[in-house]
Amino acid sequence: MDVAAAPALSLSAAAGGGPLLFRQLFDGDTGTFTYLLADVTSGKGVIIDSVFEQHGRDLALIRELGIELVASIDTHAHADHVTGSWLMHEATGCEIGLAAVVRAENVSLPLSHGDRVAFGGRSLEVRSTPGHTDGCISFVLDDQSMAFTGDALLVRGCGRCDFQQGNAHSLWTSITEQLLTLPESCLLYPAHDYTGRAVTSVAEEKAFNSRLGGNATERDFVGHMENMKLPHPHKIAEALPGNMRSGKPRDTTTAPAWAPLARSYAGLPELTPAWVAAHLGDLTVLDVRSNEEFNGPDGRVAGSLLIPLPELESRSSEIPTGRPLVVVCHSGSRSALATQQLLKAGRMQVANLRGGLSRWAAEGYPLDGAVQA
Repeated sequence: MDVAAAPALSLSAAAGGGPLLFRQLFDGDTGTFTYLLADVTSGKGVIIDSVFEQHGRDLALIRELGIELVASIDTHAHADHVTGSWLMHEATGCEIGLAAVVRAENVSLPLSHGDRVAFGGRSLEVRSTPGHTDGCISFVLDDQSMAFTGDALLVRGCGRCDFQQGNAHSLWTSITEQLLTLPESCLLYPAHDYTGRAVTSVAEEKAFNSRLGGNATERDFVGHMENMKLPHPHKIAEALPGNMRSGKPRDTTTAPAWAPLARSYAGLPELTPAWVAAHLGDLTVLDVRSNEEFNGPDGRVAGSLLIPLPELESRSSEIPTGRPLVVVCHSGSRSALATQQLLKAGRMQVANLRGGLSRWAAEGYPLDGAVQA
């Protein structure tokens, strides 16, 4: 992994291995947390509890950070969203991991209690934590500094036990014997929260969990769980069948895209200089730099159309509509803003040149009028 190229990486040295990259992502529609972990030394990583609709976002982050994804793993067969594991496998070739007892299709990494999911010099221990569903598992980082508890243990709560072979007695045992026996400083990351609570700890949940903390007994816990009377998740009819296919759509045929677009983590459609250079005859290249830059020593793409960014809205009628549009500037920053504006205005076939003309030149593609250094 090129750490220098990604200055925002969050690293934590750990006894279990080399420095760790850790990202917590969120899907607001379903209240789902997705976790990305990578061993910085090797660049290998895993993603936990991905969401089908957030695949583009997650894949963009993985690619931007230069992570080689080893596996997309789920804590259970979710009832409120469809996993993005199959999409991630198609995009990266990674393994698809889920509890073996679920018997879902397309799983290449069936997981059981005591297994380890390795990514470079780091690993996650698999702990069986049934009770919410009979196929629930939790993942404990090799140094036991953090654990990913799925729906078994939430922040000040836990998963429901009234469907998918749920059982309150089993969940009590799972939580008290597999999760709350971890070091009290161990940080616990749930699969869901709906009020903005992103992390807790073993010590906190032992003391403050309203269902099983403090002096609560198994009898207290079971009495609470068996009388909750919750409505079923509104996406259950879609989510469960989808997750039994590991997120593979029933119909995998898609209309061909006009170009091999990749979305940045910021959400913008981008194209590489190599593809743009090979298809210049079929595109309109829109340069949004100033007149001085366009005619200056940095040069310009042959045949490109100049409309400086401050004039874009008033001059948008000058942009041809019969061909796809690639927007460029020096670094890709101003053209990113222009791309956003064009998308909002209803332009469909538009993309930003990744890295701008700076990357174009660095990769050896010609620029008219450029002054050689």
